[in-house]
Amino acid sequence: MNKVCVIKTNRFDYPKPPFNPDVIYPELKSLHKNIKIDENNQIFNAVRKSLSLIGMDYENFNTEKWNPFKDLVKPGEIVFIKPNMIAEKHRKNNDWDYVITNGSVIRPIIDYLFIAMKGEGRVIIGDAPQSDSKYWEIIKLMGLEEIRECYKNYRNFEIEIINLQDEYWVTKDDIHIETVTLKGDPRGSVLFNLKELSYFSEFDNHNIKYYGAGYNIDETNNAHKNGDHKYYIAKSPILADVFINIPKLKTHKKCGITVNLKSLVGINANKNYLPHYIFGDPSNKGDQFDHMTIKRKVENFLLINVKKYLSKKNKIIQYLARKFKSKAYDIFGDTDEVIRSGNWYGNDTVWRMSLDLNKILMYGSFNGEINSKRKRYFSIVDGIKSMEGNGPVAGTCKNTGLIISGFDPVAVDCVCATLMGFDYKKIKLITRAFDKIDYRLTDQSAESLEIVSNNELWNGKKIMELDYHSLLHFKPHFGWAGQIELENKKNELQ
Repeated sequence: MNKVCVIKTNRFDYPKPPFNPDVIYPELKSLHKNIKIDENNQIFNAVRKSLSLIGMDYENFNTEKWNPFKDLVKPGEIVFIKPNMIAEKHRKNNDWDYVITNGSVIRPIIDYLFIAMKGEGRVIIGDAPQSDSKYWEIIKLMGLEEIRECYKNYRNFEIEIINLQDEYWVTKDDIHIETVTLKGDPRGSVLFNLKELSYFSEFDNHNIKYYGAGYNIDETNNAHKNGDHKYYIAKSPILADVFINIPKLKTHKKCGITVNLKSLVGINANKNYLPHYIFGDPSNKGDQFDHMTIKRKVENFLLINVKKYLSKKNKIIQYLARKFKSKAYDIFGDTDEVIRSGNWYGNDTVWRMSLDLNKILMYGSFNGEINSKRKRYFSIVDGIKSMEGNGPVAGTCKNTGLIISGFDPVAVDCVCATLMGFDYKKIKLITRAFDKIDYRLTDQSAESLEIVSNNELWNGKKIMELDYHSLLHFKPHFGWAGQIELENKKNELQ
């Protein structure tokens, strides 16, 4: 289906758990007969509108028979819901509601899944937050426990909430000083080796060095070397019959935007298998920096050697790193002000890693094989409160009031990028996702995508037909500024 639905609301706040609907809708009479309605919950109705407007069981809409997910999931099946649970708070303050998915967007999805599944089967909610994030605080903020209790008490239906983190990093002064091993996915993990199917195979025999998510540089490079491109993936999302992605609408320092495609970092069982950048600058096939200077060469030398000792839990190096990190920023510049660590438009690494993960999710099996059958997929984006600027955890709040949905993650991300005021053609994460290759991520083309919306300025439009002034014009991350914004073609012609 080449349609993407965009619902525009005038509400920029979220209701309280357990996020009961504002009215008892016809199709939910039996499900909601014992609950107290929440007149302040406008999010439920926005999600409901998005499901109907995109055409899900449209002929029965507003009747007791309406079952929007009837063609997506069957009774007895497993549905995996993946929200954005990156961190319990903004990196510089205690804000959180524009950092992670709000539970009010998840609740109506579960209600309609329950109808389609007739109460039979399993719904799993899970993600792997950043390694230094507190999962238990995240689920509390999101109101997930209240949703689970609501279903357990009123419907005798168990919703499983799982932490896919394999470890938690204890940090002090922004330095990783201790690792706490966690259980991770209760169903275990699966090792995939994409080999020539990986987007990194284009770099085979190029003599480059990757940096992953942790201090152990060798581990990342042993996973990605000539002919081998390995990923450890949590088994629950692989085993699921249906995958429902509920990401947040945000900018991203390493790939421009993060919606569906980038969010699959959260299904990993070992994040250090994920390359984040290539050491160096474009002159030596790197994307860590935009250009190399003497100061940056010194910085890189120190970085590699300090992280080598940090990976060995050297207490003296940990102490020195804690004491001198702020002074290092004074010398080399703050990460929120200078380009480093692949945080710029020239990052040629993260989009590859992200699309590899999408290929594994869509076609991967529990034994690590890649099959021809694509997983059933649905996306609904929480854009009520969004993030612009230095995303994904240090940007600023942008009240957008959007709920965006579709069956194709590439299509949804393409529309999201355009509505954000960005040119999808300048974002490799999206342009390369349209590649016509084996195990394609989409059967659509960007030109064929059609928006359906309650906003007449967007409804029925192809993305190239959208009026420049109707877009939301997000501020990009500073490393992407001036590189991905759409231009006002009308003004150019004048």
